[in-house]
Amino acid sequence: MDPIKALNFNGPISSVANWNAWAPPELQNRLPFRPTVRGLSQVNDPSEWGIIYPATSTLSYTISTSQNAQVSITAEEAAELWREKMVPLRREKGKKLVGPGCASDKAGEKWLKEFMERLCELGEPPDYLGLPYYHGTGWEHEEYPEYPIVVSEIARVCRAPKEVFKFPAQVANWIDECPWIFEYAFFGCMAKVADDFVSPEPQLMNSDGSFKHLMKKLMNEQPMTEA
Repeated sequence: MDPIKALNFNGPISSVANWNAWAPPELQNRLPFRPTVRGLSQVNDPSEWGIIYPATSTLSYTISTSQNAQVSITAEEAAELWREKMVPLRREKGKKLVGPGCASDKAGEKWLKEFMERLCELGEPPDYLGLPYYHGTGWEHEEYPEYPIVVSEIARVCRAPKEVFKFPAQVANWIDECPWIFEYAFFGCMAKVADDFVSPEPQLMNSDGSFKHLMKKLMNEQPMTEA
């Protein structure tokens, strides 16, 4: 099944990201694509960077690899890569940049604070603050209120089936009215996920590639209902 044929391009969805540099070819420019720099491979691989640098999109994500122990990078190293690779995208190509979305834990908090401090010293802060959201206190907005937020992923990790529609509806409806959040994305629109961290119930795609009911609600309803 080709899910792109079932996607509502005229509904609330405002952009597409797939954690890669390349846009899905079937998208056919029907929605803005947000290329993702999620690790060292994207900045060191000439073929991937060759996609990111000339792209016409106005926004690039950078996802902190501190979330992944296999490709960990220090805040100091990340700040240097930001200066070397990301800043030219803004200066030469006019792109707006989203800061790293760190893990929602103490280590991620420490990493982000050090990274932001280094960027401010360079005079090259992000245009948007990038955040994944699974748990936390919202300290990032309190710490950096001058930056609009892009929430790179949201998902319900609770296994309670009754929360499948309630939680996304409450979150989406609140964010849609929030003046300091620019964009947000719900996790799980894929036929096969990497692990079972996110509850199966709120994932957005069936294993055969068809959309689940929650995905249909997200792309058609604004505001969303809880049932």
